[in-house]
Amino acid sequence: MGKSDPECVNSSNPFHECSDYCHGKIAEAKRRLLDEQESWKKPAAERTVHPDCVNASNPYHDCSEFCFKNIANAKAALERGEQEPAAGGSGKSDVAPEQADGDDGSEQQREDAAANDGYPQMTEKQKKLFQLQLKMNEARKANQQAMVAEKKRMEPRGESKGVSKEKWLEERKKKIGRLLDSNGLDMSKSYMLDTQDMAEAKYKKWEKEPAPDGWDVFNQKTLYTAYKKRTKNIEVNMDAYNRAKETDPEFYREASSLQYGKVSKVAEPNIDRMVNELKERDEKRKSFSRRRKFNEDKDIDSINDRNEHFNKKIERAFGKYTLEIKNNLERGTALPD
Repeated sequence: MGKSDPECVNSSNPFHECSDYCHGKIAEAKRRLLDEQESWKKPAAERTVHPDCVNASNPYHDCSEFCFKNIANAKAALERGEQEPAAGGSGKSDVAPEQADGDDGSEQQREDAAANDGYPQMTEKQKKLFQLQLKMNEARKANQQAMVAEKKRMEPRGESKGVSKEKWLEERKKKIGRLLDSNGLDMSKSYMLDTQDMAEAKYKKWEKEPAPDGWDVFNQKTLYTAYKKRTKNIEVNMDAYNRAKETDPEFYREASSLQYGKVSKVAEPNIDRMVNELKERDEKRKSFSRRRKFNEDKDIDSINDRNEHFNKKIERAFGKYTLEIKNNLERGTALPD
């Protein structure tokens, strides 16, 4: 594969090979760039920059008519600001005779006001346009400030005190990671950093887990606990078990076994023991009754336990539909006069 100049416009093409044409174009672009840079930065003798211009420190700036006009306006405003305190006492005496002259006096007053408003070089239309631009700028600034304030109000408030749980967990993980790195361990062996007291506290916390509720009662832990309770009182004869395993080569059958579904011979005492265990479970299930907390402040609306249970069923089914009628009866507003 041929070589490609990194400054070539086609250098990203893996199949491109630079030729004399490419090198000539690159050299021409560099020459043009140097000429432009030299034209931008003129020597101090050739530049036309006023020393009072705000952009005089920029080596690429050339003052135009706009710059000279702004400098003249600033100087005129500065001179007027120095002369106004000295002429402040004679302002009233000059205006009074002009007002007596009628229309000529009012025109002269407008001209004097136009000359003293800070923009003597502008016409009346230019002044109005300039004032409108100032008002538009003020409105834009006010709109921007209102938008920022509204955005702050809409944003959710930060945490006033304390540290959030996510931040605390992140800091804790970083701290544990530094300790593991210093000891040459990985995250899977973070338990090796726990002391004896910390380990005991963890085990106690695990043992005090709340009882399962709802559909969670059928999880693997509860099923295994129930299995251990049922098999706790079963007597296992290991000799009989080993003999049965030796006599049958496919004692643990798989789905591909030809003896799949074949029932092995079970001793009668084992069958009787299984039947007795099922009967005991049935009796315990019938005798089981979950205790419920008694509420002394609740209104008595039943005559016995059976009637109370029936009323609870009715309340669950129709309570939300009969709530208004029940409240009217208790207040007495549902009864006729």
